[in-house]
Formats: sequence, structure tokens, C-alpha cells
Amino acid sequence: VARAIIGVYNTYLVKRRLILSVFILLILGLATIVVVLYGKGYRFTRGQEGIELSGTGLLVAKSKPDGAGIFLNGHLTSATDNTINLSEGEYSIKIVKQGYFPWEKKIKIQKEVVSIADALLFSTTPKLEGITEIGVENPVLDPSGSVIAFTVASDSARKNGVYTLDISQKPILTLQSASTQIADDTFATFSKSKLSWSPDGKQLLATISAGINAPTTYLLDSKNFNQNPKDVTQTLAEVSLIWEKQKNDKEKSQTFGLNLKLKNLISENFQIISWSEDETKILYSASESATLPLIITPPLIGTNSTGEERSIKKDAIYVYDLKEDKNFKILDSITNLQLTTYNLQSPLTWFPDSKHLIFVDDHKINIMEYDGANKTVIYAGPFIDNYVFPWPDGSKLVILTNLGNQTIPPNLYTIGLK
Repeated sequence: VARAIIGVYNTYLVKRRLILSVFILLILGLATIVVVLYGKGYRFTRGQEGIELSGTGLLVAKSKPDGAGIFLNGHLTSATDNTINLSEGEYSIKIVKQGYFPWEKKIKIQKEVVSIADALLFSTTPKLEGITEIGVENPVLDPSGSVIAFTVASDSARKNGVYTLDISQKPILTLQSASTQIADDTFATFSKSKLSWSPDGKQLLATISAGINAPTTYLLDSKNFNQNPKDVTQTLAEVSLIWEKQKNDKEKSQTFGLNLKLKNLISENFQIISWSEDETKILYSASESATLPLIITPPLIGTNSTGEERSIKKDAIYVYDLKEDKNFKILDSITNLQLTTYNLQSPLTWFPDSKHLIFVDDHKINIMEYDGANKTVIYAGPFIDNYVFPWPDGSKLVILTNLGNQTIPPNLYTIGLK
């Protein structure tokens, strides 16, 4: 009898352990399902028929600097940096921080999709600071975006001439201590020359006009002082061919590895103005009116929800995003824009983060996102022509100005953005 009782008890224990194990497995499985659903944005909400599980999307809201307020459809909801669960639909997002221009955008929220609002906020009180002192003319930025070449014509023959200023150095001091003179006026009047960079940034062409006579062009080494600059007036065509080859080789390297369909889209429709620094976006003028075919099919989810334009018009200005296969119209045209020149003083320039464009409009300096959104007037004071260059780390802009005082020569100034 005792053995029978023990056998029954052992059987009971085995069944109990088995039931407990199954129960634990069910709980773990249910917890896993809940975690997965939660990660995909599903939440319990109160519906017409009581509590129900509904799908939501995730909005990741970021800002630089962080700690800004997030307004959703006009309601203060949270602060950056944060992730917010939202029902499907289009939302008006506004990110606000005291002392900075607000950021606004309409973003489409989709079920189980992460959407991103990434706001770069610019100060409403930018700091203006001079970085040269004895007068600057005709500044041009090298292809790497780190060296400015310019002429000086306000001093002696030995101090006048061509200078280069490496703005990637830290800290930048004044002209006398931070710039390098590469040519002076004892050989030729380089202080009156027009400068243009080679595509590789190693050389400069300095063209000096001589009244009714034909101009003279010299080839300068951009790194060292040129004791005997080379006169290339008669061989300028050869130099231009070499530079054109360098430019074409660089463009080939930028498109290397792209699929044939994308290469054809670029070569057939784009007159490239410039690539973004990370080479994921192209600022271009439409070489002809056309409809851009879809490269990525089906389209990616969770991409930029700003409306794109795939029907392009000749001479209009666009940005094409290679990673997302999106095309955004920026301008109807840029009048008298010479896209074949090596030093394009264009009203449009890429910001170093590859997400924004610097845009000169109506004598005001603006920064806008690459899709045309959030156009912000950064500076409305006096500056000369379109001489506006971004600092390599995006912390400031460089402009040429005499601050409205016509009795003094202009100099380079920085506009702090943070």
C-alpha cells in the first residue's frame, strides 16, 4: 500500500512539474510576444468596445542642442531627445528652444514604423567675429572646404598678393599669424588677380587683367610661396584639360559602385552642381525635362515624408537622395549660373552635415534642409556678393564684409551658429 501511495505521489509530482513547466513556457512565450509587439509600437488603448490592442508608430525626436520642447499639432507633448508612440496619421511637429529659431515639419506616422524628427537649431543671436585684419578680396574656397584663398591689395608690394587660410585649424588667429602668403606683388600684381582652385586643391590659377590687353594667367602652388610663378597664358587650354580630367575622375569615383540604373539616371538627367560631403545626396540642375524612374522598388518605409517631385523641369534645381531614392525641388532656376566653372560662387552651398544647404536670397543668408524645409534667415546684415563659406565642423559661417563702412577694405568674418 505504501509503495502504491508513493507511486501515485511521484506521478503527481511529475505531472505537477510538467504542468508548471508548460505554464512557465506559456508565460515566457506570451511575454516575448508582448515585448515584440511593444517594440513594434502596439499599445493597449480604450476603444469603442473597451480596452483593445492597437498598432502605433514611433516618433524619435532629436535636436541639437537637446532639451527642446516638442509640440505635436500645437500641443506641448515632450522634450528632445525622446521616443513617442503615436497613432497613424500626419502630424505637425514643432521643436522649440529659447534662444533658437524654431523647427517645423509635417511627418507621416505609420504603424510599426520608426519616423525621425532631427532638428538642427540655429541661434537667434549669432556672434560676429573678424578673422582677418588687413583687407581681403576675391575669396574662393577649395574643393575640400577647408582652405580659403584670397588676395590682399591694401598694404605694401611684399605684403600684397595671394594668401591661403586653413580654416580647419584650431584655433584660428588673425590673418598675420594664421594665413600663408603664396605670392606677392613684386613679381606681378597678384593682388588684382582672380583666383580659381584646381579640382584636387593643390594648385591655383591667378588671372591678372591688363586693361585692353589680354589677361595673363599664372599657375600657383597652393602650399608654398611661389618665387617664380609659372605663366600658363599660352598653355591655359592644356591646364584646363588636365583639370577637367581630374574633375571627371572624381565624379567617376563618386558614382563607382552604383547600380547601372542609378548611373543612367544621373548621367541622363543631372547637371551636377555638387555632392554632399558624405556623398549620399546630389545638388543638381535638371539637364532636361523628364520623369525620374523609381530606383528602389518597393519604396523604403520610414523615409523622409516630405513630398518629392519626380517630374523634373529643365534648369530647375533639385536634391536627389541616393539612399532613399527621393528627389526634392529646391528652386525653379539659378539665373546666369555657370556650372562648368571650378569655383562656383553659387547661391547654394552644402552645409558640412550633408543635411542642409546654405542659401543666399535677397542679400540674406539662409540655411534650409536638403528637402527645402525649414528655411531660416541666419544673417541679414551687410556682406559682399555670395562669398559665404561654411566652417568645416558646421559651427559657423565665413563671410566677406566691411560691415557697411565703405571707407575700409572688407575682411573675413565668422558668424557663430551655436
